[in-house]
Amino acid sequence: MTKPTCEDTFVIKKRNLRNAYYSLIFGPYSRASDCKPGQFVHIRLPGGDVFFRRAFSVAHASAINKQIEIIFKVLGRGTTIMAGLRPGDQVNLLGPLGVPFRMPKKNETTLMVAGGIGMPPLLFLAYEMIRRGFTPKQIVFFYGGGSSPDIVERSRIKKLGVNFRAVTEDGSLGDPGLVTQQVEKYLIAESTNKLRIFACGPEGMLKVTNELGLKYGVPGQISLEAPIPCGIGVCLGCVVELSRGGYARVCCDGPVFDIGEVAL
Repeated sequence: MTKPTCEDTFVIKKRNLRNAYYSLIFGPYSRASDCKPGQFVHIRLPGGDVFFRRAFSVAHASAINKQIEIIFKVLGRGTTIMAGLRPGDQVNLLGPLGVPFRMPKKNETTLMVAGGIGMPPLLFLAYEMIRRGFTPKQIVFFYGGGSSPDIVERSRIKKLGVNFRAVTEDGSLGDPGLVTQQVEKYLIAESTNKLRIFACGPEGMLKVTNELGLKYGVPGQISLEAPIPCGIGVCLGCVVELSRGGYARVCCDGPVFDIGEVAL
Protein backbone atom coordinates (compact mmCIF):
# COMPACT_ATOMS: atom_id res chain seq x y z
CA MET A 1 0.00 0.00 0.00
CA THR A 2 1.33 3.47 -0.86
CA LYS A 3 1.92 5.97 1.90
CA PRO A 4 -0.91 8.53 2.13
CA THR A 5 -0.28 12.24 1.86
CA CYS A 6 -2.16 15.31 2.97
CA GLU A 7 -2.73 18.14 0.52
CA ASP A 8 -5.05 20.97 -0.41
CA THR A 9 -7.13 20.73 -3.55
CA PHE A 10 -10.19 22.36 -5.08
CA VAL A 11 -13.70 21.54 -6.20
CA ILE A 12 -13.54 21.34 -9.99
CA LYS A 13 -17.11 20.27 -10.72
CA LYS A 14 -20.29 19.69 -8.75
CA ARG A 15 -23.42 17.83 -9.87
CA ASN A 16 -26.74 17.52 -8.10
CA LEU A 17 -27.84 13.92 -8.73
CA ARG A 18 -31.21 14.56 -7.00
CA ASN A 19 -32.76 12.93 -3.97
CA ALA A 20 -29.96 14.44 -1.82
CA TYR A 21 -27.17 12.72 -3.84
CA TYR A 22 -24.23 14.76 -5.13
CA SER A 23 -21.07 14.27 -7.16
CA LEU A 24 -17.94 16.33 -6.51
CA ILE A 25 -14.76 16.26 -8.58
CA PHE A 26 -11.58 17.49 -6.89
CA GLY A 27 -8.33 18.55 -8.49
CA PRO A 28 -5.51 18.90 -8.98
CA TYR A 29 -4.77 15.96 -6.73
CA SER A 30 -1.25 14.55 -7.01
CA ARG A 31 -2.29 11.10 -5.73
CA ALA A 32 -5.10 10.51 -8.23
CA SER A 33 -3.04 7.90 -10.09
CA ASP A 34 -2.44 6.01 -6.81
CA CYS A 35 -6.14 5.65 -5.94
CA LYS A 36 -7.49 2.13 -6.33
CA PRO A 37 -11.10 0.85 -6.24
CA GLY A 38 -12.20 0.32 -2.66
CA GLN A 39 -9.92 2.99 -1.20
CA PHE A 40 -11.14 6.25 0.29
CA VAL A 41 -10.01 9.79 1.01
CA HIS A 42 -10.41 11.64 4.29
CA ILE A 43 -11.68 15.17 3.71
CA ARG A 44 -11.21 18.11 6.04
CA LEU A 45 -14.03 20.54 5.42
CA PRO A 46 -13.50 24.31 5.31
CA GLY A 47 -14.39 26.32 8.39
CA GLY A 48 -14.50 25.16 12.00
CA ASP A 49 -18.02 23.72 12.19
CA VAL A 50 -16.92 20.09 11.76
CA PHE A 51 -13.91 18.90 13.77
CA PHE A 52 -13.36 15.42 12.34
CA ARG A 53 -12.60 14.67 8.73
CA ARG A 54 -15.14 12.78 6.65
CA ALA A 55 -14.31 9.57 4.78
CA PHE A 56 -15.57 9.08 1.20
CA SER A 57 -14.92 6.22 -1.19
CA VAL A 58 -13.35 7.19 -4.49
CA ALA A 59 -15.90 6.82 -7.31
CA HIS A 60 -13.47 7.56 -10.13
CA ALA A 61 -9.91 8.79 -10.59
CA SER A 62 -8.18 10.31 -13.59
CA ALA A 63 -4.40 10.11 -13.63
CA ILE A 64 -4.29 12.29 -16.74
CA ASN A 65 -6.34 15.14 -15.26
CA LYS A 66 -5.14 14.53 -11.68
CA GLN A 67 -8.72 14.51 -10.48
CA ILE A 68 -10.86 12.26 -8.30
CA GLU A 69 -14.62 12.02 -7.88
CA ILE A 70 -16.73 11.22 -4.86
CA ILE A 71 -20.48 10.54 -4.80
CA PHE A 72 -22.39 10.97 -1.56
CA LYS A 73 -25.80 11.46 -0.01
CA VAL A 74 -26.65 14.22 2.48
CA LEU A 75 -27.22 12.44 5.78
CA GLY A 76 -25.86 14.80 8.44
CA ARG A 77 -23.98 17.99 9.22
CA GLY A 78 -20.78 17.03 7.39
CA THR A 79 -22.46 15.98 4.18
CA THR A 80 -24.70 19.05 4.35
CA ILE A 81 -21.57 21.19 4.28
CA MET A 82 -20.20 19.06 1.45
CA ALA A 83 -23.37 19.63 -0.56
CA GLY A 84 -22.86 23.39 -0.16
CA LEU A 85 -19.41 23.38 -1.71
CA ARG A 86 -19.00 25.10 -5.06
CA PRO A 87 -16.39 24.98 -7.84
CA GLY A 88 -13.30 26.81 -6.63
CA ASP A 89 -13.78 25.95 -2.96
CA GLN A 90 -10.74 24.47 -1.26
CA VAL A 91 -10.65 21.29 0.83
CA ASN A 92 -7.85 19.20 2.29
CA LEU A 93 -7.50 15.53 1.30
CA LEU A 94 -5.71 12.82 3.24
CA GLY A 95 -5.24 9.70 1.16
CA PRO A 96 -5.44 7.40 -0.55
CA LEU A 97 -6.40 5.28 2.44
CA GLY A 98 -7.53 1.72 3.08
CA VAL A 99 -7.21 -1.69 1.50
CA PRO A 100 -8.48 -1.82 -2.12
CA PHE A 101 -10.40 -4.58 -3.87
CA ARG A 102 -8.39 -7.42 -5.42
CA MET A 103 -9.00 -7.81 -9.13
CA PRO A 104 -10.95 -10.95 -10.15
CA LYS A 105 -9.61 -13.48 -12.60
CA LYS A 106 -10.36 -13.05 -16.29
CA ASN A 107 -12.36 -16.32 -16.41
CA GLU A 108 -14.73 -15.26 -13.60
CA THR A 109 -18.10 -13.56 -13.84
CA THR A 110 -18.08 -10.65 -11.41
CA LEU A 111 -21.19 -9.85 -9.36
CA MET A 112 -21.20 -6.32 -8.01
CA VAL A 113 -23.77 -5.81 -5.26
CA ALA A 114 -24.40 -2.14 -4.47
CA GLY A 115 -26.87 -0.82 -1.95
CA GLY A 116 -27.69 2.88 -1.78
CA ILE A 117 -24.57 4.97 -1.39
CA GLY A 118 -22.43 1.82 -1.51
CA MET A 119 -22.36 2.18 -5.30
CA PRO A 120 -19.33 4.52 -5.81
CA PRO A 121 -16.43 2.10 -5.07
CA LEU A 122 -18.07 -0.54 -7.26
CA LEU A 123 -18.45 1.99 -10.08
CA PHE A 124 -14.71 2.66 -9.79
CA LEU A 125 -14.02 -1.09 -9.79
CA ALA A 126 -16.09 -1.55 -12.95
CA TYR A 127 -14.18 1.27 -14.69
CA GLU A 128 -10.84 -0.24 -13.67
CA MET A 129 -11.77 -3.77 -14.74
CA ILE A 130 -12.82 -2.57 -18.19
CA ARG A 131 -9.65 -0.47 -18.47
CA ARG A 132 -7.66 -3.65 -17.77
CA GLY A 133 -9.36 -5.55 -20.55
CA PHE A 134 -12.25 -7.31 -18.84
CA THR A 135 -15.31 -7.79 -21.02
CA PRO A 136 -18.08 -5.50 -19.69
CA LYS A 137 -20.65 -8.31 -19.93
CA GLN A 138 -18.53 -10.26 -17.44
CA ILE A 139 -19.75 -7.74 -14.88
CA VAL A 140 -23.25 -8.15 -13.45
CA PHE A 141 -23.99 -4.92 -11.59
CA PHE A 142 -26.80 -5.34 -9.04
CA TYR A 143 -27.88 -1.98 -7.63
CA GLY A 144 -30.52 -1.87 -4.91
CA GLY A 145 -32.42 0.99 -3.29
CA GLY A 146 -35.71 1.87 -1.68
CA SER A 147 -37.15 3.43 -4.83
CA SER A 148 -36.16 4.67 -8.27
CA PRO A 149 -34.52 7.96 -7.12
CA ASP A 150 -32.08 5.96 -4.99
CA ILE A 151 -30.57 4.34 -8.09
CA VAL A 152 -28.32 7.22 -9.13
CA GLU A 153 -25.99 7.40 -12.13
CA ARG A 154 -27.71 4.41 -13.71
CA SER A 155 -27.27 5.79 -17.23
CA ARG A 156 -23.56 6.15 -16.55
CA ILE A 157 -23.30 2.57 -15.31
CA LYS A 158 -25.23 1.25 -18.31
CA LYS A 159 -22.91 3.13 -20.71
CA LEU A 160 -20.06 0.98 -19.44
CA GLY A 161 -21.78 -1.95 -21.14
CA VAL A 162 -22.14 -4.02 -17.99
CA ASN A 163 -25.11 -6.28 -17.27
CA PHE A 164 -27.07 -3.81 -15.13
CA ARG A 165 -29.72 -5.09 -12.69
CA ALA A 166 -31.68 -2.45 -10.78
CA VAL A 167 -33.69 -3.62 -7.76
CA THR A 168 -36.06 -1.42 -5.73
CA GLU A 169 -38.00 -2.30 -2.62
CA ASP A 170 -41.15 -0.58 -3.92
CA GLY A 171 -40.80 -1.96 -7.45
CA SER A 172 -40.57 1.49 -9.05
CA LEU A 173 -37.47 0.49 -11.04
CA GLY A 174 -36.18 -2.90 -12.10
CA ASP A 175 -37.00 -5.99 -10.06
CA PRO A 176 -39.06 -5.56 -6.88
CA GLY A 177 -37.77 -6.55 -3.45
CA LEU A 178 -34.34 -6.66 -1.86
CA VAL A 179 -31.21 -6.69 -3.98
CA THR A 180 -29.90 -9.74 -2.11
CA GLN A 181 -32.97 -11.73 -3.21
CA GLN A 182 -32.08 -11.14 -6.85
CA VAL A 183 -28.44 -11.96 -6.17
CA GLU A 184 -29.42 -15.31 -4.67
CA LYS A 185 -31.59 -16.12 -7.68
CA TYR A 186 -28.60 -15.42 -9.91
CA LEU A 187 -26.28 -17.56 -7.80
CA ILE A 188 -28.70 -20.49 -8.06
CA ALA A 189 -29.18 -20.09 -11.82
CA GLU A 190 -25.45 -19.68 -12.56
CA SER A 191 -24.09 -22.19 -10.04
CA THR A 192 -21.97 -23.96 -12.66
CA ASN A 193 -20.05 -20.80 -13.61
CA LYS A 194 -17.01 -19.32 -11.90
CA LEU A 195 -18.32 -16.36 -9.94
CA ARG A 196 -16.87 -13.71 -7.66
CA ILE A 197 -18.77 -11.20 -5.52
CA PHE A 198 -17.90 -7.61 -4.63
CA ALA A 199 -20.32 -5.70 -2.41
CA CYS A 200 -20.72 -2.37 -0.65
CA GLY A 201 -23.80 -0.97 1.05
CA PRO A 202 -25.78 -1.02 4.29
CA GLU A 203 -24.71 -3.47 6.99
CA GLY A 204 -27.85 -5.60 6.62
CA MET A 205 -27.26 -6.02 2.91
CA LEU A 206 -23.61 -6.88 3.47
CA LYS A 207 -24.52 -9.42 6.13
CA VAL A 208 -26.85 -11.26 3.75
CA THR A 209 -24.38 -11.01 0.85
CA ASN A 210 -21.66 -12.42 3.08
CA GLU A 211 -23.96 -15.31 4.03
CA LEU A 212 -24.81 -15.97 0.38
CA GLY A 213 -21.15 -16.14 -0.55
CA LEU A 214 -20.53 -18.69 2.18
CA LYS A 215 -23.71 -20.66 1.41
CA TYR A 216 -22.99 -21.03 -2.32
CA GLY A 217 -19.22 -21.22 -2.05
CA VAL A 218 -18.64 -18.02 -4.02
CA PRO A 219 -15.52 -16.06 -3.04
CA GLY A 220 -15.37 -12.32 -2.99
CA GLN A 221 -14.99 -9.20 -0.92
CA ILE A 222 -17.20 -6.73 0.89
CA SER A 223 -16.45 -3.09 1.64
CA LEU A 224 -17.69 -1.95 5.04
CA GLU A 225 -19.18 1.41 5.85
CA ALA A 226 -18.25 2.73 9.29
CA PRO A 227 -17.61 6.01 11.11
CA ILE A 228 -13.92 6.74 10.56
CA PRO A 229 -12.75 9.59 12.82
CA CYS A 230 -8.97 9.41 12.23
CA GLY A 231 -8.54 7.31 9.07
CA ILE A 232 -5.11 5.98 10.06
CA GLY A 233 -5.85 3.34 12.71
CA VAL A 234 -5.08 5.40 15.80
CA CYS A 235 -8.45 6.20 17.40
CA LEU A 236 -9.99 2.68 17.18
CA GLY A 237 -13.35 4.25 16.40
CA CYS A 238 -14.05 1.89 13.48
CA VAL A 239 -13.19 -1.51 15.02
CA VAL A 240 -15.10 -4.61 13.84
CA GLU A 241 -15.02 -8.19 15.13
CA LEU A 242 -13.43 -10.89 13.00
CA SER A 243 -14.98 -14.33 12.48
CA ARG A 244 -11.77 -16.09 13.55
CA GLY A 245 -11.57 -13.99 16.71
CA GLY A 246 -9.94 -10.68 17.38
CA TYR A 247 -10.68 -7.33 15.84
CA ALA A 248 -9.77 -5.22 12.82
CA ARG A 249 -9.81 -1.51 12.04
CA VAL A 250 -11.99 -0.65 9.07
CA CYS A 251 -9.85 2.35 8.13
CA CYS A 252 -6.52 0.57 7.66
CA ASP A 253 -7.21 -3.20 7.84
CA GLY A 254 -10.19 -2.60 5.54
CA PRO A 255 -12.58 -1.20 4.44
CA VAL A 256 -12.38 -4.18 2.08
CA PHE A 257 -12.53 -7.62 3.70
CA ASP A 258 -12.87 -11.12 2.29
CA ILE A 259 -16.26 -12.79 2.46
CA GLY A 260 -16.41 -14.69 5.74
CA GLU A 261 -13.66 -12.65 7.35
CA VAL A 262 -15.79 -10.26 9.42
CA ALA A 263 -18.42 -11.26 11.99
CA LEU A 264 -21.42 -9.36 10.65
